[in-house]
Amino acid sequence: MSRRFGEEGRELSYGTYLKVPELLALQQRLSKEHDELLFIVAHQAYELWFKVILFELEAVRDFIDADDVFTARHLLHRVCVIEKLLVEQIEVLETMSPQDFLAFRSKLAPASGFQSVQFREIEFLSGLKEPKYVARLEATEDEKARLQRRLDQASVDDAFRALVARRGAPSLLEIFRDRQRHGDLFDLAEALLDHDETFAHWRARHVLMVERQIGGKTGTGGSTGVQYLRTTLDKRFYPELWEVRSQL
Repeated sequence: MSRRFGEEGRELSYGTYLKVPELLALQQRLSKEHDELLFIVAHQAYELWFKVILFELEAVRDFIDADDVFTARHLLHRVCVIEKLLVEQIEVLETMSPQDFLAFRSKLAPASGFQSVQFREIEFLSGLKEPKYVARLEATEDEKARLQRRLDQASVDDAFRALVARRGAPSLLEIFRDRQRHGDLFDLAEALLDHDETFAHWRARHVLMVERQIGGKTGTGGSTGVQYLRTTLDKRFYPELWEVRSQL
């Protein structure tokens, strides 16, 4: 009797493939407050999606280096879709009232979202490299080494600049004014800007969420909280792609 696809061996299952038992064991609450589980799951989900974003941005950089602009744009679109999902996830966190969050917030100190190594890696790999964060980040030596490697390696921005140089070094203004001649470079530039803009949306939405939850209180990691976060709102991965709009 012939077996159907997937029946041979039967050693692999949904749970074993995805390591579901191990995954579900990772949510260790520090309090008995109801909303702490939501808080943990949401932030673990962020870190998982950050992992995918980093994976895709590495591929974007490598495809640009290989002059495969089509695939690079395709993967940048995927990154933007994921980032939009991360923005939407904030609404789930906002189902916590300030009182519900404050009931377990003190347990979190001195941990802080500021310490997310993958978040900084996304910034560095995209093109926003700020060496000061390597020294300031409270992280393990392995994590600091990861960040240092991101600083030392070429970013997506570096790959884009190198591609433009290989195409005869037209200025961004030329690329934007002559789309017939530089169509794929223009499309790639717009895809990069989509990534930049969507990430900026996440920053802005995150600030509003934090202000809604804790007002003007200091962050659990010792930062000034909302006051600090507001200083990050003008950060851009590709400032020149924004500036060229003023010259058109």
